[in-house]
Amino acid sequence: MDYKKFADYSPCDYAGPLKRESFMDAGIKELWSAIPRISGPAFTVEMVAGENLALHRAIYEAPVGSIIVAQSNTVDYSVIGGNVTAIAQKRGIAGFIIDGTVRDIGEIKALKMPMFARGILPMPGGKKNAVPVNVPITAGGIAVNPGDIIVADEEGVVVIPKSKAEEIYQQTKINVDKESAMSFEQWAQNHKEKIDSFYN
Repeated sequence: MDYKKFADYSPCDYAGPLKRESFMDAGIKELWSAIPRISGPAFTVEMVAGENLALHRAIYEAPVGSIIVAQSNTVDYSVIGGNVTAIAQKRGIAGFIIDGTVRDIGEIKALKMPMFARGILPMPGGKKNAVPVNVPITAGGIAVNPGDIIVADEEGVVVIPKSKAEEIYQQTKINVDKESAMSFEQWAQNHKEKIDSFYN
């Protein structure tokens, strides 16, 4: 599958054919400005709260082009910093979506690694429990399965079920092409007529 093509459209565009349960909550945000839109298959991780071992394992197991999606189960300890981000980048990881916190944001910015998370915290987690990686998780308040397609940019993070990915992409393309073919004036007229219909 051509994973890169899913970045043709923003999470806002995918809000047409998808429902609310496909979008992570507003707490998951880009951690540096002018972050590029990314798309790719999810490589999932769920950590023991206060640890980062599973995430650090994932950077060595995830295929090139993967987006690592991680549930840290805490915002009291950060799960990734500059050096681990650099290793992931060298291995071809496309970006990170972390339900939790990260550190060394200056180094991450300098690397230009797309990083989405709940925030920044200096304190790193520890390493003790070698839990399995690439298993179904919940992150950003929604279900994420290994191989689901992630699209993320400044608008937020959408998780497209892998079983419907091509169908969702094609429907989004149809919707965007239809709207692009319409002038703003026509769109505005249609909008007013729609709003008026509720009040007449």
